[in-house]
Amino acid sequence: MTEAKTAERVQPEAITAVPVRRPGRWVAIVVLAIVAAMFVHMLVTNDAFQWRFMFDNMFRPPVIEGVRTSLTLTVLAMAIGVVLGVVIAMMRLSPNPILSTAAWVYTWFFRAVPRIVLLVLFGNLGILYSSYEFGLPFDRQLGNLLGVDLDGRLFGLDARTVLTGFVAGLLGLALSEAAYMAEIVRAGMKAVDPGQQEAAQALGMARGTSLRRIVLPQAMRVIVPPTGNETIAMLKDTSLVAFVPVTNELFFQLQAIGARTFQVFPMLVAACLWYLAMTSVLMVGQYYVERYFGRGFGTQQARARAQAENVAHGH
Repeated sequence: MTEAKTAERVQPEAITAVPVRRPGRWVAIVVLAIVAAMFVHMLVTNDAFQWRFMFDNMFRPPVIEGVRTSLTLTVLAMAIGVVLGVVIAMMRLSPNPILSTAAWVYTWFFRAVPRIVLLVLFGNLGILYSSYEFGLPFDRQLGNLLGVDLDGRLFGLDARTVLTGFVAGLLGLALSEAAYMAEIVRAGMKAVDPGQQEAAQALGMARGTSLRRIVLPQAMRVIVPPTGNETIAMLKDTSLVAFVPVTNELFFQLQAIGARTFQVFPMLVAACLWYLAMTSVLMVGQYYVERYFGRGFGTQQARARAQAENVAHGH
């Protein structure tokens, strides 16, 4: 009888759960709603936006051509930057001190100099040489030594013809991007267990082959997210080629319409809308690419988590 009473006394009472009150959350929601309403009211009532004028001019053929130019610059600059960045990253990880030092100097220079300075510099490279000559070096000195008139010139290029605004802008963006991509690829490759490359080399696989077939495919999970961010940043940085200048670029064309019509502010808002639309599309593409390269890793993590929970519950 005493044991039964003791058992009844030991049994815990039912817990009455009381939801936690968070008044600060509701205050934040109210404040954000008021700010959003004020912002929408400003967009609708402020005549400085000139919405009708903006939409009448932001889809004109020169602006659409500027959109194509910006997208073309983004694709080409990222393609060159990624390929060159992979090469520089491999050089940086090379045991050869000359290659690793050269790669370090490259990344040091192009990460240190602002892109707008690089673009203006590349736009004025014609100051160094009016033409680029290719052929036998020291041909005049060699001809004087032999006593003959030796012309070792194979062909030449006019700097103003070759180094157009588009080419100068593309080179500046691509070479700068290669320095950043080199660091991203290097970080991704170092994130892979070094034992896998050692195992590949123990099987007789060359170092370059093991990097290409073993390390890089696994490093893509780490490389892809920052590469997507770099692509979005590159799309925005194409607006800097207006300072080269590249006249058929999106921001240049919108600025030109604003300056010609004395409606500068609406065209700046139009530029924001265009870049918002294009970067939003890139963000969606980045989401699917990240999900593709990270599908195996996430599945392994979920499986390991489920196994740990089963062990903890004694299953």
